[in-house]
Amino acid sequence: MRSALITGANRGLGLEFTTQLLDAGWQVTACCRAPQQAQELHALAARHAGRIEVQALAVDDAVALADLRARLGALRHLDLLINNAGVLVSGERFGNVRSDDLARSFAINASAPLLLTQALAPLLEHAHAAKVLCISSQLGSIAQASTFRTVSYAMSKAALGMAARRLAAELGPRGITVLVMHPGWVRTDMGGASAPLLPQAAVTGMLAVLARATPAQGGHFYAYDGTELPW
Repeated sequence: MRSALITGANRGLGLEFTTQLLDAGWQVTACCRAPQQAQELHALAARHAGRIEVQALAVDDAVALADLRARLGALRHLDLLINNAGVLVSGERFGNVRSDDLARSFAINASAPLLLTQALAPLLEHAHAAKVLCISSQLGSIAQASTFRTVSYAMSKAALGMAARRLAAELGPRGITVLVMHPGWVRTDMGGASAPLLPQAAVTGMLAVLARATPAQGGHFYAYDGTELPW
C-alpha cells in the first residue's frame, strides 16, 4: 500500500490532499498542530478505518520534526511527503514588518520542509520512486515580485525554493523527486472566500503533475496546472 505524510492536514489544501489520497486507497499520516481540534480528520478516520493516523506536529518545533520518525511506529517506507503547513502574516506592509513575524515565517515556511524531509529521508529511500512536494506560492517568485505586501510570506517561500533545489540535488540521485508547486489562489482560510479556485481542483491538478514527475524535474517550480514558473 502506498503511504503519504502530510503536514497541515487539518484544513484547506492539507485536508483535501488527505481526503483525495485516502479515497485513492493510500495509507496517510496526517499531521497537524492540535489533533484534538481536527474534527474533519477524525471524521475521515471513521470512514477509512486503519488507513489514517493523526499525529501532533508543530512544524516550527525543530525537536518535534527530528523526533517524528520515531513516532511513526511500524511505517517502513514513505512514497509521498507533502510539506503543506504554512503561515501568512495578514496585513503586512512596509513600515509594520516585525522581526518575530519574519522569524516564524521562515521557521514554518522554509526551515520546516527542509528539516522534515531530512528526518524522513530514510523512509523515502525505502520506497520506489518516492516524491516530495513542497507547497509554495507564486508570491515566492523573485522574478515576478512587484509589490512589498506579505513580505515575510514571500521571502520565506523564496527561501523554500532554494531549500527544495538543494534537496533535489541531494535526493534526486537516490531516485526521489522533489517539486515545488504553486496551488493557485485557492478558497481556503488563507486564500479567502473570494479566491476563484476550489481546493478540490487545486489538489487534483497538483497530484496529476506529481504523478508524472521524475527526478530530472527535481527542484523545478510548477503551478497546479503543470505550467513551469520562474524562480
